[in-house]
Amino acid sequence: MSDVLARLVAELEAGTIRVVDLTQPLGPDTVVIDLPPMFAPSNGVTIEQISRYDEAGPGWYWNNLSFGEHTGTHFDAPRHWITGREEEAGTTDTIPVRRFVGPACVIDIEAQVEVDADFLLTPEQLELWEETHGRVPGDAWVLLRTGWSRRSGKEAFLNVGEDGPHSPGFHPDTSYMLAHDRGVLGVGVETVGTDAGQAGAFEPPFPNHAVMHGAGKFGLASLCNLDQLPATGAVVIAAPLKIVDGSGSPLRVIALAPA
Repeated sequence: MSDVLARLVAELEAGTIRVVDLTQPLGPDTVVIDLPPMFAPSNGVTIEQISRYDEAGPGWYWNNLSFGEHTGTHFDAPRHWITGREEEAGTTDTIPVRRFVGPACVIDIEAQVEVDADFLLTPEQLELWEETHGRVPGDAWVLLRTGWSRRSGKEAFLNVGEDGPHSPGFHPDTSYMLAHDRGVLGVGVETVGTDAGQAGAFEPPFPNHAVMHGAGKFGLASLCNLDQLPATGAVVIAAPLKIVDGSGSPLRVIALAPA
């Protein structure tokens, strides 16, 4: 074992490195994004028991699962969006596994979101964050801490009004800056999707999806426990299921963080 890996194991055993779960539970109550009626909806989670130590299987318990690829805490691959459809390694089975692991930059906008549910992180605010914490490095995960994961129930989590959903996200120019000027792996959010709630009316529509996936970058949605991570210094591991030609996948996102 290399010295670096030996030190990692030792620090995990000593508790000087914490493993933080950034994943929401996945079950029948998991909230799924609502799309306008003209678009096909994604199914929620169905768990069908096959056997549980009974006549159908006396010594084992297992289930059949059914859900959309983009359900719960999930991964968006480049080919999820039309702008990324030509990406050579753009599906969950073709992305190099090295690209699932990277340093985390956690940008805290909880206070702003408490005042304005539609708050967007602008390039100027990103640069202010960088003045304190350093420039966002290439191949980093940029995670937007909003406190949104503490909302319970579909109504509060989707926060839909007469004019559509309201939730925070990235300004289109910020998405472009992160994808092209900073060269990040991707972005992560606590909301149901990586675009702000009102992003369907932006130009282009859903710009974070369009920009990120068009640049071969990734998205993580419905994260939680971002308040347990430092602004910098943690490492995120976000590996989707290896679905053949998959546009995305539920996943277990974990972070290694200093104690």
